[in-house]
Amino acid sequence: MQADLQPRHLLNEWVTLYPLKPEDFEELYAVASDPLIWEQHPNKNRYRRDVFENFFKGAIESGGAFRITNTKTGETIGSSRFCNYNEVERTIEIGYTFYARSCWGKPYNRSAKALMINHAFGFADVVIFHIGAGNIRSQKAIEKIGAVKTGEESHQYFGEAPTLNFNYSILKTDWESPSAGL
Repeated sequence: MQADLQPRHLLNEWVTLYPLKPEDFEELYAVASDPLIWEQHPNKNRYRRDVFENFFKGAIESGGAFRITNTKTGETIGSSRFCNYNEVERTIEIGYTFYARSCWGKPYNRSAKALMINHAFGFADVVIFHIGAGNIRSQKAIEKIGAVKTGEESHQYFGEAPTLNFNYSILKTDWESPSAGL
């Protein structure tokens, strides 16, 4: 199957993911401008407009970014993206994810990840996540859906300095098993 990194939309009862467009900047920045969202992320300054502009530029250029909305209200609540698809190794990364604090501890992240992982396994066999070493919240969240830590490495985000990240992955065969985390 051909890799479709930005389907028209992905939808479930909690979230709807739409391909990110340049005109989504202000709405997404309104969510991202909360400094507490970024306190555990590798770049703690992404709440600043100039820093977020670089983040958003990378999202648009990735060709795999999404604006995440609350399915019930239509409100923009965050963003995530597919990136670094390797057709030969059949791997894809999911990352650069953030949510409004009002969504933390609720089913939004798990629901969005499930949609993205299910979609990715249509053309990949392994989904990879790079999570900042200090981002305990995201590490715990990804472990809850069945990702396994596979290593540590310096990782450079779009236009940012390299930082230590923990690598996690989910194998298609594990995801499709009856005991999968979702």
